[in-house]
Amino acid sequence: MQAWFASHPVVSYIIIFVLITYVYNKVFRVKQKLPLLKEILLYILMALGSGMLLIFQHDKLPIIQCLLVAVALMLLVRVRYFVEGRQKKKAEAAAKRS
Repeated sequence: MQAWFASHPVVSYIIIFVLITYVYNKVFRVKQKLPLLKEILLYILMALGSGMLLIFQHDKLPIIQCLLVAVALMLLVRVRYFVEGRQKKKAEAAAKRS
């Protein structure tokens, strides 16, 4: 997999940028939106950071794989919260019926 990513740097860069953007939006994003210029600056800095991570990926560090693990863990936590919320609603409904 590392060899394929090394031979396709544009695809690797896009994957890294998309994964970093997802992690930022799900973990670090505040509830209120930033002003437009700050938002643009933030995405430019994330694009530059993705370029740096692409260099590390090219030097045989598993950057994309680590980002995929981070995203998978975030999705696992979201599924857990969803299941806990459904169980809580069922428990509340059962308590109302009793």
